[in-house]
Amino acid sequence: MRALALVCTLNASPARSSSHHLAEQVMTEFERHGVAGEIVRIADHDVRPGVEVDMGDGDAWPAIREKMLAADILLIATPIWLGHPSSLCQRVLERLDGELSETDDQGRPYLYGKVAAVAVVGNEDGAHKVSADLFQGLDDVGFSLAPGAVTYWVGEAMQGTDYQDLDETPETVASTTRTLAANTVHLARLLADHPYPAS
Repeated sequence: MRALALVCTLNASPARSSSHHLAEQVMTEFERHGVAGEIVRIADHDVRPGVEVDMGDGDAWPAIREKMLAADILLIATPIWLGHPSSLCQRVLERLDGELSETDDQGRPYLYGKVAAVAVVGNEDGAHKVSADLFQGLDDVGFSLAPGAVTYWVGEAMQGTDYQDLDETPETVASTTRTLAANTVHLARLLADHPYPAS
């Protein structure tokens, strides 16, 4: 099995990123379940705005999409900005909208049978709202979600601490990340062996 993490920090590499840090922790847990993976930071690529699978003219999304289609699991990691997912995360959802018109020879969207999970970081409350937004969008385009398909960390309101700067990962976050990985990999294996029927 393979996993792809799309990190939607606004910061291009090599800038440090709490979203990237949490995505790395999730991918480490996936590896413990025998799932190899890759992390792609969206800010490092020219992902064009739009709702098609290829917006042409140097659009970087088609290459990222190929990685997604080759993976069994998609992880989206995003910071919270003003109570919402980042603008790059919203762009990823908009590009995923293009999958609604892409189907296999039985009429199923290509993303049926793939499993998604979410990682959220921020310094204000709002992780549940952000994950709910992402869950609905991911479900709409065909991904399945396991129980506990989100891990998150939010700092104290009106403070400046970043997740990446913590001396150690809080056990509540670590245990939630472990659950996300175990349940997501379990569901991905079930769907690989027993695909959804054509409707």
